[in-house]
Amino acid sequence: MTSEAERRSLAEKTGLLPEEIFRVEEALGRPPNETELALFSVLWSEHCCYKNSKRELRKLPTQGPGVLIQAGEENAGALDIGDGWAVVFKIESHNHPSAVEPFQGAATGVGGILRDIYTMGARPICFLDSLRLGEIRGEEPAARNNRRLLRGIVGGIAHYGNCVGIPTVGGELTFDSSYDGNPLVNVFCAGVVRHDRLQKGAAAGVGNPVFVAGSLTGRDGLKGAAFASRLLGADSREDRPAVQVGDPFMGKILMEACLELFARKGVVIGVQDMGAAGIGCSTSETAARGEAGMEIDLDQVPLRERGMDAADILLSESQERMLLILQQGREAEAEEVFAKWGVPLRQIGRVSEGGLLRYRKNGKVAVELPARLLTEDAPVYEREAKSSTASSQALPTKRPLTLAECRSPWMTLAALPSLASKEWVWRQYDWMVGIGTVMGPGRADAAVLRVSLEGRTKYLAATVDGNSRYAALDPRSGGRAAVAEAVRNLAASGARPLGITDNLNFGDPYRPESFGELRGAVEGIAEACRAFGLPVTGGNVSLYNESPSGAILPSPVVAAIGQIEREEEITPMGFQREGDRLLLLGGWGEGLSGSIYAWDLLGWRQGSAPAVDLAREVALLSLLRRLIAQGVVQSAHDLSDGGLAIALLESSLAGPGRMGVELSLPTSPTAEELLFGESQGRVLVTVAAEEEKRVVEECIRREIAVEPIGRVGGSFLRLEQAQDRLEIEVAELERIWSGALPGLMSPKGEFA
Repeated sequence: MTSEAERRSLAEKTGLLPEEIFRVEEALGRPPNETELALFSVLWSEHCCYKNSKRELRKLPTQGPGVLIQAGEENAGALDIGDGWAVVFKIESHNHPSAVEPFQGAATGVGGILRDIYTMGARPICFLDSLRLGEIRGEEPAARNNRRLLRGIVGGIAHYGNCVGIPTVGGELTFDSSYDGNPLVNVFCAGVVRHDRLQKGAAAGVGNPVFVAGSLTGRDGLKGAAFASRLLGADSREDRPAVQVGDPFMGKILMEACLELFARKGVVIGVQDMGAAGIGCSTSETAARGEAGMEIDLDQVPLRERGMDAADILLSESQERMLLILQQGREAEAEEVFAKWGVPLRQIGRVSEGGLLRYRKNGKVAVELPARLLTEDAPVYEREAKSSTASSQALPTKRPLTLAECRSPWMTLAALPSLASKEWVWRQYDWMVGIGTVMGPGRADAAVLRVSLEGRTKYLAATVDGNSRYAALDPRSGGRAAVAEAVRNLAASGARPLGITDNLNFGDPYRPESFGELRGAVEGIAEACRAFGLPVTGGNVSLYNESPSGAILPSPVVAAIGQIEREEEITPMGFQREGDRLLLLGGWGEGLSGSIYAWDLLGWRQGSAPAVDLAREVALLSLLRRLIAQGVVQSAHDLSDGGLAIALLESSLAGPGRMGVELSLPTSPTAEELLFGESQGRVLVTVAAEEEKRVVEECIRREIAVEPIGRVGGSFLRLEQAQDRLEIEVAELERIWSGALPGLMSPKGEFA
């Protein structure tokens, strides 16, 4: 056994803890060799084994009546959508790589989540993304760098998604200085598959051949998982070798070859994409799931570089590669399919018994380890957590603005990069490819897709949401709010929620404050999911999101999938007809704490997060879906960032005629609170004039707060509060809102 001093020295080199190295030695009965230690350094990293977060993730509800594959069982979760079909979906991050090489980091993030979906046998149907970057306004070096990062990230997502022919149909983009140098790039993908064609990622059948398919293996992405499990350095150039390089054209043909082969029942026994830790991870995970072993000859792995040793080959994260365990005797069928698509396919080993992984290089055993020791038996910790609760400090007293005085801050909010039109982003995405997009970016609260399944048509809705301001003020409330907003967006689009996947982006788990934020957010997500009766089917944890300037805001992100029963129930956010009546479901709300108005315009980053009343949310959204099914709702848009002011702006501009409104505000609370407050559980709907009374009575009968606030019409937003008036031309707001992001992102001598 190694000495304590030797273990400390090895820990510094590998990123493992000295006690973890001792644990490996005890399990093996000997010190691991250099290649084995390299495997443990990656597979026991947070990115691969979730050793610091797994205890918290067990608090999430993962079961439900529609769950076919639950969290942790396979590469992605699967939910029943009826008629023998399932939707498979997941969200993952590529934060650190995107900070170092934004184009390739984001592009390979798309490629990675794509493989997770079709590895399950599902045909991918869409992407969404959740992006968070630092301040992009101004000419300071940080702002210029953040604009460079944004160009690269959006360009990388567009490049990969457009090339593989899968639409990117929506997402979110927010900015805060805490993300300077550490952007968040979370990418969601969904696909559909017949129940009987779901693929599993387990090795089985002693003697069955193990193949690697796709791109050749190089040195790109070496130890990328370990890189993602530590803090970013001040100089990112040293980390560039850890960033993978994507090839979407190979990604496309690899996907098609795999899906065609999966359709031949019984050929593929197990399949695993090669993402983090490459061959080392994919072979150990499939072997452990199947309680099997593997004999792998690393000399058979097709390489594109000379001089690669065993550790290089095992830990390379070269993209567009797949591990396939085939039924012995049917290898020729796989070779035929992959030759048709022009995708390299090479046998590298066989399944063995006993649960032992044995990798050979140059005819000698380079690694001999139990598969479970690398995976299921990885350490799990409970870190010290410091609770963060909502502050009782109220917004400093100031003279409330009159309604007329709210004109200027309304214009300012419309121009904020976090609230302004994101057309600059989504016009770079091919969101119509495949002609299944019914509601694309900016048209409804959730993206809606039409999916044709062997003569049946189904409508699926998807959204991705999160509010880091709320989580910073109260992590638990932020977790609840992320789920509630996602479900609200689905309901406002006409969808019944099916389940969620989450991406948990936080700082260093060894800091009690940061770990407390993670714990609080997970508990909030779990609480909200139980209230809505939704399973969490999987997701991703991204920790160590700190740059030399500090930690990011705690950023729990929730992606949710829902189903719409009939095409007629698909509901837009834009005002549809002159004369329709505006109803505010959920009431006026009060307070400004946690709002982007308080945060950015008033500079008040304290106070409490907006409260989330889950029982009220459940009742409200149940009623909303009922009204939509009855055909009385013409448009629906939830109130979130920017409150009523931004909801009115977006609904006016998303409709067919850029229609304005005339509405009345009560005399209290203040005009600022009524327009810019972000009280939760509220939806702005429009109904025909003759339906207004019936809808109001239905709300009252179900004890849902409802306020008839005005009518659609004209080309102005005309508001009154007692004797006070405010009038803004829709076209003027549109110029500010639609021009803000393009104006900031014009080249100005900067390079992507």
